[in-house]
Amino acid sequence: MVITAILVLISILLIILLTSVVKLNAFVSLFIVSLLLALTTVPFANVVAVLKDGFGSTMASIGFLIIFGAIIAVVLDKSGGAISIATAILRKTGTKNAAAAMGITGFITGMPIFCDSGFIILSGLAKSFSAKTKIAMPFIAIVLATSLYSVHCLVPTHPGTLAAAGLLKVDIGMLILVGTLFAIPAAIAAFYWIKWRTNAGQITHKEDLPDVESIENQILPSVFLSLLPIVIPLLLISLNSLLTAFGFKNQNGFIVALIFVGQPVIALFTGMLLSLFLIGFKKMETINEIFESAVLKAGPILIVTAAGGMFGMVIKETGVGAYAGEVLVKTGLGLAVPFLFAFLLKTAQGSSTVAIITASSFIAPMLPALGLDSETGKIMTMVVMGAGSMMISHANDSYFWVITRFSNIQTDTTLKIYSSATIVMGVTVFVCALGVSRMVL
Repeated sequence: MVITAILVLISILLIILLTSVVKLNAFVSLFIVSLLLALTTVPFANVVAVLKDGFGSTMASIGFLIIFGAIIAVVLDKSGGAISIATAILRKTGTKNAAAAMGITGFITGMPIFCDSGFIILSGLAKSFSAKTKIAMPFIAIVLATSLYSVHCLVPTHPGTLAAAGLLKVDIGMLILVGTLFAIPAAIAAFYWIKWRTNAGQITHKEDLPDVESIENQILPSVFLSLLPIVIPLLLISLNSLLTAFGFKNQNGFIVALIFVGQPVIALFTGMLLSLFLIGFKKMETINEIFESAVLKAGPILIVTAAGGMFGMVIKETGVGAYAGEVLVKTGLGLAVPFLFAFLLKTAQGSSTVAIITASSFIAPMLPALGLDSETGKIMTMVVMGAGSMMISHANDSYFWVITRFSNIQTDTTLKIYSSATIVMGVTVFVCALGVSRMVL
């Protein structure tokens, strides 16, 4: 088993090398390494079956959710729904609190939208806010970036957390509630850290701001319609989890219907249908263009995430997780084990999605040994792995470059402010999780 453990560690290092140094495509890297690991640790006759099971089961658990989420994101972008939400929040907070307004916007719109897509959609508005309020772009832009990032790493409307939840067999609805609660202190801690690091917006930056009027004069959909495709699916999924947790199942037809529409696939499909009100009654050609655009965006994310699940299945088949759990349980580290594992993977190879999927694959067999195999223990494990997958976002993370390029911020500024903020976020969530775990575990 020691040799198998060494082979697993070598395979993880090989993925890091291929994706970060060689710059090989993430899917190809994951497939090559998964195949090599399977050939050296799994009975030869089972190699292909294990690879197919890992890829297929991950795709089955998250495929619909990612596609429907991508459609909602594209509609919010093309209809101006995301900008409508942001401008409504700014009116409530006032121009002096433009950075806070962007943070709240990022947190809300980040629920169904991937952090990089959300930042691209809202970066123009961030520049507009900066020009209008005379607050430096790094303050506003990086607050937006971290608020999007907080939900991306912790809330299972996103591929990495979704796949990890499937591997650990965690209730998605309950994890949405808990993940959102833990994402709040992460976003708040990042806000005050960024405010301090930028001297409340006094740092110098490149000037490349758009015409404020051009953004403000857009014809935008109502805030109510813009929020519907975000809020309704989350409410339905949360309600489903609460009903199930309290033992409501087949009491009557109404309860059965609520539980049905609260299943994540149906809830996200409902959100997708509601999002279509934002684009009005357009030609079928226009609607199909939106669908096709969303599917094209979702495709690469689906493939890489499923490949991560495939790698995870191979690790699970080796049995090394249970062995490592027996060794690590003697250290008394508990929740620190999944946190540190996700943190090291994230820092080394850059992708939060790959980090949390790989970490969950490795940690899942350890849960009984670590005393974390209860429902609550699994939830807290997911939270600390999400915290670990936040840090440290730096030059090997594609999101780091999205922030830098779309904000016209200099690279060293992004490193000093954004990268350090991801450490603050991860540590904040981990400390909060430790505090809560003392009461619930």
